[in-house]
Amino acid sequence: MGQTETPKGLISGFASIEGTGEPFKTPLIYRFLEKYVPVLLRSITNVHICGLSKVPRKGAAIFAGNHLSNLDPFIKIMAAQRPIHFLAKEGHFEKQPNRFVMISTGQIETFRESGGKDALARAVDVLQSGGCLGVFPEGTRSRRDSRPFLQEGRTGVARLAARFPDVPVVPVILDLGARNFMPPGSFLPRPWRKIRVIVDEPITFNDWIRSQEGGDLDQGGIDEILAMDHEARDEKMRALYRLFTDQLIETLRARGAP
Repeated sequence: MGQTETPKGLISGFASIEGTGEPFKTPLIYRFLEKYVPVLLRSITNVHICGLSKVPRKGAAIFAGNHLSNLDPFIKIMAAQRPIHFLAKEGHFEKQPNRFVMISTGQIETFRESGGKDALARAVDVLQSGGCLGVFPEGTRSRRDSRPFLQEGRTGVARLAARFPDVPVVPVILDLGARNFMPPGSFLPRPWRKIRVIVDEPITFNDWIRSQEGGDLDQGGIDEILAMDHEARDEKMRALYRLFTDQLIETLRARGAP
């Protein structure tokens, strides 16, 4: 979908998430690993990726997909062929060597007590630097024992998309093979299991909010929201964030997320 003119006031009026003010750079160790680890993974796994031509090769991007296993971030990095910095729950940072790996690769720790606000601020830093952000809209790995594994999405991805209305949100869909590769509770991977990955058409919040199938707002509608008082505007934006997130989850489901 082509880019359109950014609606006036969209960034400052619709999504006021601020960064930390600290520059973000992909750690050197991550850049080194990103060149070699995906090659190693491709040689020992049975991953099939469709839609590689849809991956943005430069500039900021948000990669959003379903979450079935602990292998998912590595698969998404294989698909992106670029370093991705993921929003990850604090439990991944608690013990070594996990903590070293997460910090040295620039992953973003999400604290439950702060409601993810600190993590969203650092996510803003990543996107402002032109980097790639990885988001699991479900918020956590699915622990369901049977279909549907896909859970309701959380609206953080929509808030970030609204904060950067011309940054593409790239849906990345994993099939059940990702879960079968290393089922929950298993300590041994099954590298022969076929994993199918689909990279779907990227969309920006700017395109979505103007689309009849999305937010369905023209400039007049946008200006009307911006003219609302704080409480009314927040209520309207919460509804739009929920709609964006629900449609993203439905895209994942329609494209094969189990």
